Amino acid sequence: MKRIFWLALGVTVGALVVRKLSNAAGQLSPRGLSQSLRGLADAVADFADEVRQSAHIREIELVEGAGIDGKLGAKPEDFR
Repeated sequence: MKRIFWLALGVTVGALVVRKLSNAAGQLSPRGLSQSLRGLADAVADFADEVRQSAHIREIELVEGAGIDGKLGAKPEDFR
C-alpha cells in the first residue's frame, strides 16, 4: 500500500514539474516573447494616453487659473 502511495505521489509531482517546465519553455519561445512584448507595448501605450489626457486637463486648469482665457475674476453667472 505504501508503495502505491509513493508511486502515485511521484507521478503527480513529476507531472506538475513537467507542466511548469513546459509553460516556462513556452514563455521563452519566440511566440511567447512576442506576446509578452505586445502586452508590454499595449501597457506603455495606455500609460502614454493617460499622461496625455491628464496633461491636457491640467493645461486647461492652468489656462483658466491664469486668466489667459479672459475669465479671470468673472463670476459664474456672467457666463450663463
